[in-house]
Amino acid sequence: MNIKTVDICIGLAWGDEAKGKITAHLSKTNNYDFVCRWAGGNNAGHTIYVNNNKYVTNLIPSGIFYNVKSIIGPDCIVNIKHFFKEVEYLKKNGFNTNLIKISPKSHIISDNHIQEDIEKYKKLGTTAKGIAPCYRDKYGRTGKRACEFEILKDYIWDEKLYGNILCEGAQGFWLDINYGNYPYITSSNTLPYSACSIGFPPQYIKNIYGAVKIYDTRVGYDPDFPESLLEDVELKKLGELGEEYGSTTGRKRIVNWLNLDKLIKAINISGTNIIVISKVDIIQKLNIFKYICEEKIHICNNLKELQNIITKIIKENCNLCKEIYFSKSPYII
Repeated sequence: MNIKTVDICIGLAWGDEAKGKITAHLSKTNNYDFVCRWAGGNNAGHTIYVNNNKYVTNLIPSGIFYNVKSIIGPDCIVNIKHFFKEVEYLKKNGFNTNLIKISPKSHIISDNHIQEDIEKYKKLGTTAKGIAPCYRDKYGRTGKRACEFEILKDYIWDEKLYGNILCEGAQGFWLDINYGNYPYITSSNTLPYSACSIGFPPQYIKNIYGAVKIYDTRVGYDPDFPESLLEDVELKKLGELGEEYGSTTGRKRIVNWLNLDKLIKAINISGTNIIVISKVDIIQKLNIFKYICEEKIHICNNLKELQNIITKIIKENCNLCKEIYFSKSPYII
């Protein structure tokens, strides 16, 4: 094992925080040898802009857009039909799909898993992709692994890591199986330490990039995001300006003001040291600048004041945080 450093990008909220954008930017500007997914399946959706062209992937890591080896890790789960559909989509758009590899230990989503998800779990706000039943069978030791499928043989990873590695998270901190609002969560571990399942010790971790928007969104049912928020005129307009629809399901996201209480906890538990706060241009278009702190809504006069307050509160409460960047949509800067 000749690993130099590992960087990790996670979501600090409920998913849809622009992790793909950040991972793609890092893949383009840094010298990574691997970009790896460590959890989830095609229930995630990452939107990438390359040379002003928009691409959406659900399972394959964002490193593929910048010619970096892209690994689907052992704690991921794979829908074979969707995987090959995504491979063909990338091929047609000129990307080198030979760089895509799947851990032999990753588990396979079956049609039965999907049907069970639709019948039993969709009411909890799942994407109905078979995620929960597949993970259940994995831990029940009755699942099927990628190494058992001849159709995947050309994509099976040799499990060798070296050089500089970037790990790409799926979903977000508050969808984690342990830390989210159970049972309205995903069925995997979304925190950065779970990335070690790819095959490296935690001592190699250098930077943890945390992604969040300057306002909160949630797709799927969650009592913490009541449907009454959809009736708020300001939040409704914010969602329209931000085009807040799930990239995987197309479902409308419920919008709320940025909850700094939740964000601070996510930063501190995850160990995030570099934060990227996206979509500042969207809230500027709305021209209403609010945030939640100590369970109360606060109002700022302008974007600069909001950014200064967010920065101050994070710096005062998050000792590990070293850098905070504010980003426009869809680009990093």
